[in-house]
This record gives sequence, C-alpha cells and structure tokens, in this order.
Amino acid sequence: MSKYMTRQRKALLGCLCAHPDEQLSAQAIADALAGEEISLSAVYRNLSELEAEGKVRRSGRAGSREVYYQYIDADGCRGCLHLSCRSCGRTYHMSRDGARQLLEAVQQAEGFAVDKGETVLYGVCQRCRG
Repeated sequence: MSKYMTRQRKALLGCLCAHPDEQLSAQAIADALAGEEISLSAVYRNLSELEAEGKVRRSGRAGSREVYYQYIDADGCRGCLHLSCRSCGRTYHMSRDGARQLLEAVQQAEGFAVDKGETVLYGVCQRCRG
C-alpha cells in the first residue's frame, strides 16, 4: 500500500532517483537532503516504508556495519539483475542477454527459477579491477 506523497517522501525519492546506480547510507541521504530540513529519523522512517513497499533494497557490505539503500522501483531497474561492486559500491544493471543466459543456466542445472528483481550479484567491477 502506497503512502501519501509528503514533502519529505518526495525529496527522499528525488534523491534516490538522482543516484540510480548507487547504494547510499541513510546518513549520506540525510546529508544530501540537509537543505530540505529533513531529519535523519524521517529519512530512516521513509526508507523503511519504501523497503516494505518493495521500492528500496537494503543491503550491507563486507567488513562494515553500515546499511545501504538503493531505489529499485525506477523504470530501468524493475526486473533487472543487478551487479554490485564490493570495492566502489556502484551497482550496475546486467545486460538483458547476459541475465537471460545466466538465469537459463541456473534453471537448467539446478531446476531453480531465480527472481531477478530480488537478486544482486556481488563482485568487483572492471573499473576497480583496473
């Protein structure tokens, strides 16, 4: 069930949409919204609601207690398989052809149908491997 579009929620969604390939901490989001006079607790509350609605994915990184959030309800994200770099934190959309081949291989080998909208593959991106 979608919540009312409050000023705080609208600002938060705007911030998340401006960073579609990034996982952001609640503090980073609050810092980006400092000019909007939105408290950290309001950021957490709205992120929690967006996560419950399936619009935000929460994740962590190895070696860190910090929690990161990514907006996954944008048109370009829905139904995509995501690749997340453990070094820089950037998240990429896997090519549709590559995702299809991978998912078909898992289905054939394991008899398991992967929900690509709920799946993130972690590794190190080409830029960080340098």
